[in-house]
Amino acid sequence: MSKIVRKLPRELDVPHPERLSCDDPNFDEIMLRHNISMALENPGYTDPETGYFVFNAKALADQGKCCANLCRHCPFKR
Repeated sequence: MSKIVRKLPRELDVPHPERLSCDDPNFDEIMLRHNISMALENPGYTDPETGYFVFNAKALADQGKCCANLCRHCPFKR
């Protein structure tokens, strides 16, 4: 049985524009942590401002659908 491949509206290294603006003062650090977590195949990273765990876009994409929790790196929402 073949796996269904879903076309996503953005690349996995591009955050949802309404959930992480490039004007955010932590943007560079957030994206660095996000990209490192994906490169290391970790499901996410610790947010530099809040200390909360944040799922990366790959972990969210692997779920196969949007969970409607307004995730910063949601790969499904335009």
